Amino acid sequence: MTILKTLIWVIQMISAVSIVVLVLLQHGKGADAGATFGSGGGSGSLFGASGSSNFLSRMTAIFAAIFFISTFTLVFFSSSGRFGDVGVMNGLNGKTVASGAVATPAKPAASAPIASEPAKSDKNQIPN
Repeated sequence: MTILKTLIWVIQMISAVSIVVLVLLQHGKGADAGATFGSGGGSGSLFGASGSSNFLSRMTAIFAAIFFISTFTLVFFSSSGRFGDVGVMNGLNGKTVASGAVATPAKPAASAPIASEPAKSDKNQIPN
């Protein structure tokens, strides 16, 4: 199982780096990416008559799909096959937290009567 997880991690990292490279290779509006490959995007170019934009955008979509599928597969493996209650805060009820203290539900304090005026102390009063 750990070999499979490692393989999926490697696939995910390769697809993430590929997405970054492919996005950086694509041209923005008004830029001519075909000139980068030596021919202005004509029929004799490396990527065919459609130019480099179709090839790069198609490859970006394929690697994005691989990235999402590998991410969901890693989530499935880390949750032991459960999908409903997988979350960061799941399972903290009564378990230890990062500080080492035990996370327990807060109990309400005993209700004390609320005074409408602050309590007056004799020692801080000004003599008449």
